[in-house]
Parts: sequence; structure tokens; C-alpha cells
Amino acid sequence: MGKTVIEHVLSRLQDIGIRDVFGVAGDFAFPINDAVVNCNGMRWVGSCNELNAAYSADGYARIHGMAALCTTYAVGELSAINGVAGAYAENLPIFHLVGMPASRTQAERRVVHHTLGNGEFELFYKMAEPVVCARAIMTPENCAEETERLIAAALYHRRPVYMAFPTDYATSPVVGTAPPRPEPKSDPDALAAATTAILAALSEARTACVLPGSLVSRIGLTAKVRDLITTSNLPFATMLWDKSLLDETLPNYVGMYDGKLMNEEVRAFIEGSDLVLGIGAVLTDFNSGSFTANIERSKSINVQHHSVRVGEAVFNNVEMKDVLVKLTAARIARKDIKTPKAQGLGKPVGKPDDPITADYLYARWEQMLKEDDILVTETGTSSMGLAFARMPKGSTFYNQTLWGSIGWATPAAFGAAMASPGRRVILITGEGSHQLTAQEVSQFHRFGLKPLIFVLNNDGYLIERLLAKDPESYYNDLAKWHYHKLPEALGCDGWMTMRVTTCGELDEAIRMAESCGTGAYVEVVTDKYAASPLSKKMHESLATLYA
Repeated sequence: MGKTVIEHVLSRLQDIGIRDVFGVAGDFAFPINDAVVNCNGMRWVGSCNELNAAYSADGYARIHGMAALCTTYAVGELSAINGVAGAYAENLPIFHLVGMPASRTQAERRVVHHTLGNGEFELFYKMAEPVVCARAIMTPENCAEETERLIAAALYHRRPVYMAFPTDYATSPVVGTAPPRPEPKSDPDALAAATTAILAALSEARTACVLPGSLVSRIGLTAKVRDLITTSNLPFATMLWDKSLLDETLPNYVGMYDGKLMNEEVRAFIEGSDLVLGIGAVLTDFNSGSFTANIERSKSINVQHHSVRVGEAVFNNVEMKDVLVKLTAARIARKDIKTPKAQGLGKPVGKPDDPITADYLYARWEQMLKEDDILVTETGTSSMGLAFARMPKGSTFYNQTLWGSIGWATPAAFGAAMASPGRRVILITGEGSHQLTAQEVSQFHRFGLKPLIFVLNNDGYLIERLLAKDPESYYNDLAKWHYHKLPEALGCDGWMTMRVTTCGELDEAIRMAESCGTGAYVEVVTDKYAASPLSKKMHESLATLYA
């Protein structure tokens, strides 16, 4: 007998490089679960809940380029949908495999568990539509063609797709075959016109700089952008969502651009350049310094995923990859431009017996970073405090800057560690966010991973205190947890754990964490309002942030 529907789908996912499936088992998903565990070369990664599974797949996809997620019908998929939406917003292709009741159950409109009791079985399939770029209910007859359509859509748009499997169809033989769909190419005339316009603008500009966006890494074009920058000698800056997209030790790097909120020297350079070449750059609220960025449209270019804008002219049906290949081949004349020098956070300010302050904490964390580290930071004060740290060679900084779902970082760090177990993974999260998803710490130990985890305990939601009208409103207070005792309760036997309140204790904890040979978990206690400069600037910019 030929392959079943689910066996065919898993085989094709393996062909494009997927080896792990995150999820929570469920009876309607058992055919999928069984097929994964019986598939050579594919691993089931059971998560503590479906939302955590989606966040883990998000983190995995940031490293590996794509990921797979499996949930059961209705209750499972709805638990995961927030994480899937985040992947959609941040251009991460995740294949969401959903187990459904059998086709006969659906046809007869039976009242079964995990339903609303109304005989409607496509409600949740419809709910998924806004957060995926393509979807299908898989049958033996459509499986071959729909699998290729969904794979092509996920890879072209770099966004999640939804694949639902009625239990009986999942184990039925596939009918027919279908070839992989070819990758779309640029319209040759539009590509030539866009490239000519970009080269002409660069030639006319005395000063120019590049603003690369996170989309570059999602499409796998980081090396091509780096080649373009090094051959042309153009300087570049990054924004928060795009931090460490390119190596921050490169001599062309001038620093972080955040509108008027931070780095005035960088702001003046970027906005004063004759030309700003954006490559996938997006001026979101947090990227633009609460919308204080001011880059004139007439002197800017943005190479987007499938189009190019040069000033007011727009060229459609043009692929970013094709544009970068053409620009690099054109050998843009090298420019010698006087630029700001990229800065880090400086030396930690504080004595060993002093309480831990923001001036000490973030600079000390910067000192801790090493080449090739994976740093995952949670939405809020922790990510804003490290946004202006200078990342070492080969290290990467990850934050869910656009979607900003608190609790994302802990499972996402686990997913990143699963994608690249040979690299050191550092998770830095606030205790408020950690309370949403802390149970996923147990998965690190379960799979033999040894992260460095720092939980910033500042007695509540600090970023929300800074954004709220009344910072003392008790909706920003939290239940008091003994965070440093969580790893033991979660089965992380042998881990190094500490709770630190002074600068000297933090130093000692970092030294122990780096040498213990196990996972490490450090609770870092600061004052309630120990905020980084960017966090304070956000507080001061509420008028433009929420205008």
C-alpha cells in the first residue's frame, strides 16, 4: 500500500528540512501523533501546553527557517492560535497540523467532545484564516496537490499554513501525485527597472546608509545583504526588531536607530543621509522610537519581499533575492562615508555590595555575552535594556518585537535551543512574562539542554507601570513566586540556581552559571522601578506612541 495522507505530508515536510514537531497529543490528533513517532528521522517534542508549543515552534523557526506544530481539534488549536498569529506577524513559516473528528462524524453532524455542540465542524478552520497564509482540510483526493500548494505558500510568504486532518482521512492512502511547485521569479522588466533605479539613486547620493529588516533573515538572505554591504562599503544601522540581523562587529555597523528616543548621533546620521536603503525595513512603533523616526520618503528606498519602492516609484512582482543578486553583481562604487562609531553599554556602574540597578545589570549582561550566543529576550524592560548592547561576533538577539505576546520568550528559547543544541542559549525574561509560560523550563532538562536563564524580578509588570496612567495600579502587581526554586519543582535535577540582590552576587551567579556544566537559573531582584534608558524614554513618549 502507498503512503497514507499523514505519511505523505510528513515525508514532504522532511524533504524541505523539518525534523521536529512541537505539540500536545489529543485523541483527534492521534493519527498525526502516531505517524510522527513512527517516522524515521522525525521527532515528537511534547510541550506543556499548546500555546507553549506554538511559541517553541516560533523560536525554532527563527533559527531553522521553518517549524511544525501539531494540536488537536478546537481546544488545542485555539490554545495555540495566539502563538501562530505571532509567527504570522513576524514572518515565520510554521506548518500547523490539526487533528479533526472523522469525516462521517462531521457529515452526520454528531454532537461530540471538543465542539460547540451545534454540529458545525469548520468553525475553527475558519477562525484560522486571518493568521495563516493558506489552509486546507486534507483528504485522500486533494492531499498531493494541497500539500504542494501549502508548502509553496508557506515558503513564499514566510508565514504559517494550516493543515487539518479528519481522523479517518489521515490514515487513508493518498490518491494521485503532484510535483513540487516552482519558486516564483521576478518579472524581468520590473526587476531590471527597479535595479536601474536603485543603482542610479546610489550613484547620485554623496552619503548613504542601509537599514536591513528582519525579513532578510526570514528569507535566508543575510549573507547576500552582508556581501552587498561589504562590497559597497555602505554603513548600516538596525532597529529593535532587526537587531543582530547582521554582525554588529562589522566595521560598517554604526549602531541602533530608534528615532529621537535614543542614539542621537545615529539618528542624525541616518536622517541626514542623502539616501537610506531599506531592505525589508518596517517602521513599527517600537522600531521607529514611538513614531519619532523621520526618514523622508523621497530620499529612501525599500526593497521588500515581493516589491521595491524607490522614492515614490513602486515596482511590483520583484523578489528581494533577485534584487540583491543584481545589486551585488553590479559592483556598486565604494563610498568613503564618515560615520558614527557603534557603542555598547559601557562598564557596569556599581559596587559589589550595592543593590542591582539598571546601570549595572544590563552592562553586566552585555559583558557576559560570547561569540555565537543565542540571546532570547522577553517583550518589555529586559529586551529594551539589552537593545543597545553590542553583540559579539556571530551572536544573535531575538525578541518578538511586533506581536509582543508576553510569555513568548521562555518557550521560544527552548525552541531555539532545540534547533541549535550546539550553541549557548541565554534566556532573559521578566517575572511577569515568566509566570505565563514558566513550565516550559522543564523541557530544557528533559531534552538534555543547558541554557542560562535569568529571571528579572522587579515586583510586577514594570513596562506596564511605565506605560500606564497610574504606575501603582494594582493590576500591574503579581503573585509572589520563589522563582529560583522553580527548576527543582519542574524536575530540572542538578541545575545551578540562585537568587541575587546585589551586584557582587550577580557577578558570582554569572561565573557559576558559565562554569557549572548544567542548566542555570538565576532570579535577579531589583527595585520596582529599575528601568533601562529606553524603557524610561518609552514612558516619556506616550503622546506619540499612542497618538
